[in-house]
Formats: sequence, structure tokens, C-alpha cells
Amino acid sequence: METTTQKASFQTDPQVQKNRWWILVAVGLFTFMSTLDGSIVNIALPVMSRDLKIPMNQAEWVVSIYLIVVCALLLLFGKLGDVLGKIKIFRIGTFFFVLGSLLCGFNQSLTMLLLARGLQAFGASMTMSNNNGIITEIFPINERGKALGFIGSFVSLGSIAGPGIGGLILAVLPWGYIFWLNVPIGILTMILGHKILPKDLSISRKTIDFTGFIIFMLLIVSLFVGVFLGQQIGFTQPLIIGLFLVALVMLAAFIWYEPRQQEPLISFKLFRNSAFSLSLIAGFLIFVTNFFFNVISPFYLENARSISPLLAGYILMMFPILQVVASPLAGSLSDRIGPELLTFIGLVLISLSQLGYFLTDLNTPIWLFMAFVGLVGLGNGIFQAPNNTMVMSSVTAKDLGIAGGINALARNLGMVFGISIATTVLYSAMSHDYGQHVTTYLPKHPQVFIYGMHVAFLVALSVCLVATVLTGVRLFRKRTSVRS
Repeated sequence: METTTQKASFQTDPQVQKNRWWILVAVGLFTFMSTLDGSIVNIALPVMSRDLKIPMNQAEWVVSIYLIVVCALLLLFGKLGDVLGKIKIFRIGTFFFVLGSLLCGFNQSLTMLLLARGLQAFGASMTMSNNNGIITEIFPINERGKALGFIGSFVSLGSIAGPGIGGLILAVLPWGYIFWLNVPIGILTMILGHKILPKDLSISRKTIDFTGFIIFMLLIVSLFVGVFLGQQIGFTQPLIIGLFLVALVMLAAFIWYEPRQQEPLISFKLFRNSAFSLSLIAGFLIFVTNFFFNVISPFYLENARSISPLLAGYILMMFPILQVVASPLAGSLSDRIGPELLTFIGLVLISLSQLGYFLTDLNTPIWLFMAFVGLVGLGNGIFQAPNNTMVMSSVTAKDLGIAGGINALARNLGMVFGISIATTVLYSAMSHDYGQHVTTYLPKHPQVFIYGMHVAFLVALSVCLVATVLTGVRLFRKRTSVRS
């Protein structure tokens, strides 16, 4: 009862309501920067490798360390947001993220860069896990879908736009500016947040399940290190198998330990809510699908079709631009008609785009490929906002922080598994077609890549269809129950 009263006070406080859209801007900008930094570095890895005089497989850890730290800490900071206050944790996170971004730009050594990336990810996990909870607390129910739609736009824009924005920066500036771009924007956002963000009201002061957190952290670290190293040295190596076994043991320990705690890190009761669980699964599967596109499309445009990186970046930017336009509109519409139908329509459009990629070859007109890119952006825009609304509206006020952390974790897991599965399927299919082990694009054999691309997008289509069928069944059942 106490948390409901506290939540309502934000929505009846005239000063908070007057500033609610500025609060959305402040939260959204940091959401964009923290998700952007998970993908923007990819395009700069060859330059980093050369400047730091390190092999490419070591440079790839600049990306990997960020994702590992973010995913390992999301649940802890989501829970801390519920206990100590979501806005307080968000503020602290913005400081560490900006500090980490500043340090990342000084290219002294790989060790210092990895430490700075870890600090940056530490702050990003604080902001990612509490952004949706802050917006859910502040915005009234009739505007919540629209507001979460904007946050969803920032999340997806940051996740997908990284290569395009990074390419534009690298065309004129050293790679350190990829990180330094965050500093002035971050400082301005911190100043804006200091002026308009209210003090937390929903604070429980409950204990934190640190043992559960350590088990979960070991699970994430062993799983992700196994995935990232496995891509480099092979998944059949004893070290990789050992890491996966550790992850499996930690998963079993976490599932056994958590229900026995009075204040668990995750209350598994949340997953009994079908709207919460199904929306999380759908969100995870669509991020897996999206990152098939993120991995493969630059190879298709730049290598197979010989399009310049700059023009390829502009083509790929159609995805986030259309999503940014569609997402708040879909969120606003979901406030009126409900989110179930919109999530289904969005997934149908994404499925059609994957079918289009599957049929694409070396003779496909570029305008048609651009139409497929636009279609997946439109589908994601229609899907993401209502889906986020369903996740955040299906839990009580006291669980908003941990729900936001789980939601962000599902997205980041989708990114990691999407990248890993896409590259594994692509190169395995290319190796099968070529008759030899392949780990890169073969300039003299573009058809080998096209074969691998078709197999990869067939897998992506299958993943997307699973999410589409699940949401379709949910929509059918709801409409059947309404009629009866």
C-alpha cells in the first residue's frame, strides 16, 4: 500500500508533471548513450588494433568487456533501485558513465582501455536498469506507452546506430572521439537531471541478496567469456567446455538458492505473470533477430556489393530512423487500443523483412534492400514500445527496478547471442559451401557469402517466427476471452 501511495504522488505532484517530458529527455539521452556504446566500438576495432599494436582478437575485448560488465550488474542495480531509489542509482550511474567515457578516449594501453570500459559499463548498467522504472513511476497510465515508446526508441537507436555513427566519426576524427562524444552530452544531461529529476519516493530499505548476485555474476561472466572466447578458439576446446559447465552449475545454484531467500535478487513469482514472461521472451528473440542484421548487412553492402562505408552507413541508418519515428506513435496508440495487437503487427513486419533478406542476392536492387531495412525499422518501432509497456505495467511499483533490470538484461542477452549465433551460422554455412574452413569474407567468392547469408537469415526468420507465433496466440486468447 505504501509503494502505491508513493508512486501516485509523483503523478499528482504538479512540479514533476510539469517537467515530465524534460525528465524523459534526460533519461532518454543517457539510455541512448549507454546502449550506443555497446555497438559503436565495433567499427573502430581495426583502427584500435593498429594504434595500440595489438592483434584483432585482443581488440575485440573492448566490446566484450562492456557487455559482460553490463549484463553481470543489471539485476543488482535494478534491485538497488527498488531499495535505495531508482533516481539516486540513475544519477550515480551517469557520473561513472561520463568518467569512464572520458578515460576511454586516452589510448595509452589496452589494459587501461579495458579498465575504463569496465567503469563505463558499471555506470551504464545503473542507468539501463532503472530508466524504464523512473518513467513508469512518473508518467500517468494514459501517457505511459508513449513515454516508454520514446525510451524504446533511444534503446534501439543506440543499439543499431552504432556502426553508422561510429563510421561518420572515424571519417574525420581519431577513435578516441567515439568515447569523448559522450562527455559534453553527458555533462549537459547531468546538469539537466540535477535541475528536473525529483527525489526518490519509492524506497524500501530492504536487504540486498548479495550471495544471489555473486552466483548470478559468476553465471554471466563464465557464460559470456565462454561465448566470446569460443568464437576465437573454437567451442570444442576444454577451456570453453569448462566455462559452459561452470555457467550451467551457477544457473542451477541460482535457481535453487533464490526461492529460499526472504528478499531474493529475483522473485521468480514475477515470471508467473504471462504478460511479463512472454513479453521478455519476445523482446529477447527480436534483439537476437536484429543483431543477425547488424552483423551481416555491412558485409553484404560493403563487400558483396562494393558500396562505400559512408553510403552503407546511410542505408543502414534507415533502420533506427524509421524506428524512432514509429516507436512513440505506436506507444501512444497502445495507450488507446492496448499493446497486444501492435506487438503482433510489429513482429509480422519484422518477419517479412527477414524473408526479404533471405531472398536477397547480388542482383537485388539496392532500393529493394533499403525497403527491407525500412520494414524492419518500422516493425521494431511498432513492436518495441507496446512490448516494453507490457513488461513494466505487469509488475507492482515495488518491483519496477528489478523488472527494468530484467528487461534490460533480456535485451543485452539478445545482443550477445544474436552476434554470436549470427557469426557462427554465417561462417559455418560458408565453410560448408566452400568446402574449407572459412572465418572471413572471401573477395573472389561472393556467392559463398550469399549462401551463408541466406542460411543465417533463414535462422533469423525462424527465431522471429517463434516470437510472432507466441504473441499471436496471446492475442487470439485475449480476444476469445473478451468475446466469451
